[in-house]
Amino acid sequence: MTAFKSLAKAMAKGLVRDKTTLFFSFLFPLMFLVVFGLLFRDAGMDKIKLGAYGDGEVVVALERTGAVEVQRFDKLDDGVAKVRAGDLPGLVEVNGDRVVLHFAASNQAQAGTVQGLVSGVTQSLNVRASGRPPKFDFTAQQVEDSSLKPIQYLTPGILSWSIAVGAVFSAGMTLVTWRRKQVLRRLRLAPVSPVTVLSSRVLVTVTVAVSQALLFTGVASLPVFGLRLSGTWYLAIPIFLLGVLAFFSIGMLVGAFCKTEEAATAAANIVTLPMAFLSGTFFPIDMAPSWLRAVSKVFPLRHMNDGLTDVMVRGKGVEALLVPCGVLLGFILVVSFIATRVFSWEDS
Repeated sequence: MTAFKSLAKAMAKGLVRDKTTLFFSFLFPLMFLVVFGLLFRDAGMDKIKLGAYGDGEVVVALERTGAVEVQRFDKLDDGVAKVRAGDLPGLVEVNGDRVVLHFAASNQAQAGTVQGLVSGVTQSLNVRASGRPPKFDFTAQQVEDSSLKPIQYLTPGILSWSIAVGAVFSAGMTLVTWRRKQVLRRLRLAPVSPVTVLSSRVLVTVTVAVSQALLFTGVASLPVFGLRLSGTWYLAIPIFLLGVLAFFSIGMLVGAFCKTEEAATAAANIVTLPMAFLSGTFFPIDMAPSWLRAVSKVFPLRHMNDGLTDVMVRGKGVEALLVPCGVLLGFILVVSFIATRVFSWEDS
C-alpha cells in the first residue's frame, strides 16, 4: 500500500507539472465546448421571415402562431422585390377579403412551409367567419422527440474525446518517459509488483477523468448553455469507467511501441483526433453518410459517445448499456493483451 500511494502521488505530481498534457486534457476540449456551445446555442429557434402588405386578421393570426416574423411593407413592389431577390421566402398581400401569397420557388422546402402556414391560417379564419362547425376535428398533441439541442450532444461527445485524449496522452507519455529515464528498470528491480505500478497509474487516470467530467458538465449546465441531464444520468458511470480503461489501454499500447516522447505525442494525436471526427464528437453521427456510420462502429469513442448520450440526455434505461459496455469491455481485453505482449521495461 505504501508503494501504491508513493507511485500514485509521483504520477499525479508529474501530470500536474506536464503543462502540455493538462492543456490537451482540459483547456483544449473546453475551448471546443464553449465555442460550439455559443455558436449553436440558438440553433433551431429561428422564425420564418414573411413579408406583409396590408393588414388584417390573416397577418395577425400568422404572428400569433409564433413561427413567423412578419416584416411589413408600405409598397407592394418593395416587398415583391425582396422575395424576388431571395431575401424573403414569401409576401402576404392582404386587400380586404382577398389574400395573395407571393413566394419564391427557388427554395421548394421554404415555399411549401410558407404556403402551408398561410393556407392553414386562412382556412381557419374562413371556418370561423362562416359560423359553421368544422367537419373534421383537429387536435395537436406535443410529444418528446429524439432530436437534441446542440449542447445536448456536444457535451457527451467532447467529454468522451477529452477523456480519450487525457488517458492516451498521460499513459503513453508516462510509459515512454519512465522507460527512457530508466525509472521502469528501477521499479522492476524494486520490491514493487507490476500490478501496483499499473493500478496506481489507473487511479490517477480515473481521477483526472472524473475531474474532466465535473468540469465539462458543470460548464455546459450554466444558463448560457443550458445542458439538462436526464433522470438516468447515473447509468453513465459504467460506460464512463469502461471508456477510461479502454483509452488507458490504448495509451499503454502507444507507450509500449514508441521510444521517444515525440513519437508518443504523434501516435496519440493520430489515434484520438481522427477518431473524434469519425465518432460523432462534434456533430450527430446520424447526419453522416451510411458508409461513415458503418466505419465509426469500429471505434471505441463512437460507442462511448452513444452510450453517454443515451443515458445522460436521452433518458434511456439499463438496456442502453449493453452494446457500449460490451464493445468497450471487449476492446479493453484485446488491446490490453496486445500491450502486454509488446511491453518492455527498458529500451533494447
